[in-house]
Amino acid sequence: MAAKPQVRNAPDANTAPEGAVPDADRTKHPVDETLPPAKMLTSGLQHVAAMYAGVVAPPLIVGAAVGLTPTELTFLTGASLFTAGLATFLQTLGVWKIGAKLPFVNGVTFAGVAPMLAIVNTTKDKADALPVIFGAIIVAGLLGFIAAPFFSRLVRFFPPVVTGSVITLIGVSLLPVAFGWAQGPNPKADDYGSTTYLSLAGITLVIVLLLRRFTTGFLKQVAVLVGLVVGTVIAIPFGVADFSPVRQADVVGFPTPFHFGAPQFATAAIISMCVVMLVSMTESTADMLALGEIVERPADEKTIAAGLRADTLGSALSPLFNGFMCSAFAQNIGLVAMTRIRSRFVVACGGGFLVLMGLSPMAASLISVVPRPVLGGAGVVLFGSVAASGIQTLVKAGLEKDNNVLIVAVSLAVGIIPITKPEFYHAFPETAKIILDSGISTGCVAAVLLNFVFNHLGGHRNDDTVTAPMEPGEEISETAAAKAAHVH
Repeated sequence: MAAKPQVRNAPDANTAPEGAVPDADRTKHPVDETLPPAKMLTSGLQHVAAMYAGVVAPPLIVGAAVGLTPTELTFLTGASLFTAGLATFLQTLGVWKIGAKLPFVNGVTFAGVAPMLAIVNTTKDKADALPVIFGAIIVAGLLGFIAAPFFSRLVRFFPPVVTGSVITLIGVSLLPVAFGWAQGPNPKADDYGSTTYLSLAGITLVIVLLLRRFTTGFLKQVAVLVGLVVGTVIAIPFGVADFSPVRQADVVGFPTPFHFGAPQFATAAIISMCVVMLVSMTESTADMLALGEIVERPADEKTIAAGLRADTLGSALSPLFNGFMCSAFAQNIGLVAMTRIRSRFVVACGGGFLVLMGLSPMAASLISVVPRPVLGGAGVVLFGSVAASGIQTLVKAGLEKDNNVLIVAVSLAVGIIPITKPEFYHAFPETAKIILDSGISTGCVAAVLLNFVFNHLGGHRNDDTVTAPMEPGEEISETAAAKAAHVH
């Protein structure tokens, strides 16, 4: 897709003036650098804080639908953290041809929540629901692993006009999540969206911005983590920070294999989760392309195939430890874009934290203390940074070409539909809604198809340029004349 970055001989943001990176690493690409232990640990913890809510939400939702006890819910949540850590190791460190070796955090994909709830509702004995779900995920993961090298060949249809549109959509799609967090933990509560919650989100946002503006070096790079800590401390007098999970959690707890029973294999459930796997692979491909642009190591076909193998293998192994389908987390792309800490070993360190949290419910509960409004304030910066990165990519996409303008315009519009009109596809079958309700997936598919039609199929007319926007009332003939004059 793009030329490989040259070997770096001079320090950049990751090799801060205070000599943060060892001399032996100065000739490495920033993705392959190792940082000092303190910086490695705090930066890794920052990644965990950014994605924690997204990892624990699916098991809590599905577990509640199954009717698990609070103790079993805690176990299921810990299992999801543990398997997310293992999947992150696969993605960042890599084994054989498995793992993109990019700073990716992997966790439970939210795309699987709706079909998993459908499986729960159609299972007569709720005790069999989780085994049926786990069996379907195992099959979908193995099939996805086999399909990964073929799926990765689609990368040729992802030029900057497509990747820029998709990266922008990833950021825009995540922003409503931050806005929801800012309003409070429970949408049904009377105080949801109260001035207290919104003020805490605003204070956290201001703290992060001030740290990013007026500090340098290490403190600037961990601004999000500091903002979360300070925001949580400020929230204590308001009674928003809840420390009860820490007091009630066990110190040690291992996710016993097949704790809820041996996997069961139901055809309908398998088909449903295979569809989710295709959606997840599409989003992961877009995420890898986005992160490759941000860290200046473009994701080629080989990288995408390895990354998809890590996603799918991680998903296939997760049910062994009572976890769900895993996918790359777009939330953390924003953190990489903002901090410019591009080392994959930092994210691997975050994976280590996830494994430890999965083995220690008490450690896992520490992150859960951070109030949702505080997470929301930091999320505005993180997710907005992803959208900004997409815009930067679009700048290089040749938007002076009218074909490219149309591609961006329509793909963004299609991708934003589920955000602005969540019930837009309510009349479609549930299986179709799995794809249609994902703005990232629909926008990505629209961008790829439009790029193929306008820039590849037959005699395309990408030489046409947009010289200026059409003014209200301007005659079409005048526009055509202007274009003709430009060509000649």
